[in-house]
Amino acid sequence: MYQVIARKYRPQTFADVVNQEHVKTTLENAIAQQRTAHGYIFSGQRGTGKTTVARILARCVNCVQGPTSQPCGVCASCLEISQSSAPDVIEIDAASNRGINEMRELRENVRYRPVRDRYKVFIIDEAHQITNEAFNALLKTIEEPPAWVIFVLCTTEAHKIPATIASRCQHFSFRSVDFEEVVSRMAWICEQEGIEADAEALAVLAQAGEGSIRDSLSALDQAIACCGTKLDAKEVRALLGTFSLEALAQVTESLAGSNSSRMLDMVGELERNGHNLQHFSRELARYFRNLLVAKISGSDTRLIAASTAERKQLSEISASFSEEDLTRYLQLSLDLFRDLQFSLQPRFHLEIGLVKLVQAGKLLPIEEALAGLLKGEGERPRGGEGERKNDAATRGRGDAATTPTSNLQPPTPSPARTGPSPFELDRAKKAGRSEPQSIGATALAPAPAPLPAGEIDWRDKLHHALVELEMPFTADALEHSEVTELANQLQFVTPKEFLLAMRPQDLSKAVERVSGRQFRIKVIAGEVKRAPAASLPSEVKQDDVSRRALDNADVQRFREVFGGEVRAVRDLKRVE
Repeated sequence: MYQVIARKYRPQTFADVVNQEHVKTTLENAIAQQRTAHGYIFSGQRGTGKTTVARILARCVNCVQGPTSQPCGVCASCLEISQSSAPDVIEIDAASNRGINEMRELRENVRYRPVRDRYKVFIIDEAHQITNEAFNALLKTIEEPPAWVIFVLCTTEAHKIPATIASRCQHFSFRSVDFEEVVSRMAWICEQEGIEADAEALAVLAQAGEGSIRDSLSALDQAIACCGTKLDAKEVRALLGTFSLEALAQVTESLAGSNSSRMLDMVGELERNGHNLQHFSRELARYFRNLLVAKISGSDTRLIAASTAERKQLSEISASFSEEDLTRYLQLSLDLFRDLQFSLQPRFHLEIGLVKLVQAGKLLPIEEALAGLLKGEGERPRGGEGERKNDAATRGRGDAATTPTSNLQPPTPSPARTGPSPFELDRAKKAGRSEPQSIGATALAPAPAPLPAGEIDWRDKLHHALVELEMPFTADALEHSEVTELANQLQFVTPKEFLLAMRPQDLSKAVERVSGRQFRIKVIAGEVKRAPAASLPSEVKQDDVSRRALDNADVQRFREVFGGEVRAVRDLKRVE
């Protein structure tokens, strides 16, 4: 009867186990020093050798020549353990035996000595599925088992094992197997089986396993059944439903040419050929991730699970994009994959996601826009890794966005305002003072007139202090209030609708910031009569700082391109 490759070539000694050197070395030393523990937890992703190492440990402690780290493999104990028929090595599937009754039965079984071997080994797969009640029933037994008992708990989710159980066992974390080691293992197996497979086909099979030896070997078995004794990369990809680098490169070609139509054609072709759109979006995210890693680390990095030729090709493709672009594409592709998990119309989501990628490639960084302004001609700086190839064609900005920045003509500056802006009018009306005159292109708001000696404009000062203290609601309520100073008391008359925002403790902070003196705060509800706003004089005198700022060539150039108006100018050198 045929036996699948994953079982046929299952490791029988520690030396046969791929990777996991930290686990193998520790267990070999423990056996050699007669320091074998009574409880172990083996955790890690699927197919990395947890149950296999547990069986090897059982062979090592029960071999007739043992305990030894090199079991003979020919005695009755070694043979029966490898065939899963040893009476003293009990394998339990916790996914179907997870209740308290099963654990009580196991606890009763622990009391009896082994039938033939030196140790009775309990291997519990998927241990995280055992219920809390069942773990509690097993707790005392795992803590103080008989001298002839060894527990091995195998799990893919170690965080679900209760701390009371984990603290009584030695924990070994199994790592995912490196891409090169998976390929090397499959190449050896193909040689033993007389299978002809090129490096690209083995790379595709190793990628399908995602660090799991068992998954990769299962894919290899499937590929042999499909292709026979000669494995072809194209047929293997079609069998596993994966996408070649050339197919995914069409996406980056469309991005380089800002071709949204080609993106839609790709989705239509995927739909016609029956491809899974969610799987395509996942492969696309992996593709952009590999491009980003190749851009940062180069083609010789081991962070990319691909053959040498594919890594070199990824490095060449990534040279056409900047790190910022690839980072943006990766984030958008991850968002697209997440959305497709719950989409009732996956085709629509994929189409709009790919078009978003094209639009994201047309974005111009603000740093480049400002640098172009400073150069005077609006030309974007080039150089280093950020230089784009065929910029006008491949990174076109389209009309207002697709035209290269060097061809942008400065927009005609809008005429300067001749009166105050709506915001200034509204602020002046709320504060009950004169309407400020808009500075337009030449003037700034005037400094307030000096107050008579001994008098403080409490409302303006407190409003400014509340804004600095980040209390916008209290500041807005103050604008609708009247403030009166009576000896050491400040009285606030506030309409009822603003009363809740006028908290005395907040007002005290603002008063202390303004005057440095302590005042009693009294807030009363009442109607506030507002004086009509007076008009500002037509001409406002500028100070030297404002004039120098507005006359600066860079400021004028910035306003010509982006428009808007300067509302205020501060001298940062004078700010304490």
